[in-house]
Amino acid sequence: MNFAAALRKALVSSPIIAGAIYAGLVVVCLVVAASSLIDLFNQRASVASAAAMLEQLEGRKPPSADKRSGEAGVPSGSAFLEGATVTVAGAALLQRVAAAVTKAGGNVLSSQLDVQGGPNAKAGFVSMVANCELEQAALQSLLYDLEAGMPFLFVDQLDIQVATPGEGKLRFLLGVSAQWQGVR
Repeated sequence: MNFAAALRKALVSSPIIAGAIYAGLVVVCLVVAASSLIDLFNQRASVASAAAMLEQLEGRKPPSADKRSGEAGVPSGSAFLEGATVTVAGAALLQRVAAAVTKAGGNVLSSQLDVQGGPNAKAGFVSMVANCELEQAALQSLLYDLEAGMPFLFVDQLDIQVATPGEGKLRFLLGVSAQWQGVR
């Protein structure tokens, strides 16, 4: 007799064995279904978390931890320059300074980024120097905007050239640095 015929004869003659095999198959199917549902819920939670992070990074939604009552004047965002590489972090620094100068009504005439070899490079700092022009009355608000916002920026150098009569705008050399944490 072959194995299949012997198994068939045992199942037909003993309903207890047949019931046990059936119950075992049902339990296996339930375990597979439960495992699939758990994986599905975990993937859904992961997608929701990634979507929330993307919205926050794109600036559409403020981070929930910064929405505490009584902290309306506290700037939001990371205290460190963010970027996958030091070059991307340097570009973010240039963009932040240029936006602050433009917001104050000035112009960035030229800029230079120092991502390595500077005096603060070993400590993880990225620095830049920009040649700008701006109305004298707006200089204080520019400096406040740079030092009070996020990420933390440090004004390392401020060399002001005296404006020529009739020109109206100050020309100045602005050195700014910020710390980059690196890839997390």
